[in-house]
Amino acid sequence: MVLAAGRGERLRPLTDTTPKPLLAVRGRPIIEHLFLALAAAGLREVVVNLSWLGTQLRTALGDGRRFGLEISYSEEGARALETGGGIHQALPLLGAGPFLVVNGDVWTDYPFESLCRADALDARDLARLVLVANPPHHPRGDFGLEAGRVRTQAGSRYTFSGIGLYRAALFDGCKAGAFPLAPLLRTAADADRVAGELYDGDWVDIGSIERLDALNQ
Repeated sequence: MVLAAGRGERLRPLTDTTPKPLLAVRGRPIIEHLFLALAAAGLREVVVNLSWLGTQLRTALGDGRRFGLEISYSEEGARALETGGGIHQALPLLGAGPFLVVNGDVWTDYPFESLCRADALDARDLARLVLVANPPHHPRGDFGLEAGRVRTQAGSRYTFSGIGLYRAALFDGCKAGAFPLAPLLRTAADADRVAGELYDGDWVDIGSIERLDALNQ
């Protein structure tokens, strides 16, 4: 699943008329870079959630065939459902097994095929998160990491990259509507049911005009 429903407030005025995932990075929309990487990793079915300027995304991306993918869309309406609510609504489209989710506004060379291995998620784990070194705009990080396990309390903290592998059971008990993902991950981590890895390759959260310009330069 590629998350593409957000408003992109920090990228205004660019996102007043263009959805954030369609902003260009090195001559190609951000989301297209992700699609090509996912296809190269062997993935074939992708769900994209839509809200702000969603019609533009649907028109630009189509059925996904030109990327080697089959795209399904999860329509959230005028108000985006946040990360947790958006994934929860899309669960019927994501199948019974573990599924990969990536934010639609990240630039990365992360090898997505490593999350497609049969052993990428242990049977008891609800999630596997890809963490990165803390960027200047997020110096405090999100989670700790100890021996491949995500912790909410740890000496060294890292930033969640927006790339994760999940089981539908992570959302057991959730109700339809807008809600964040982070509290679910913290609860699962406190129960020792979240694995993690630290990635030191290219990764940029394109969350501001300055970061977008720097990446293009």
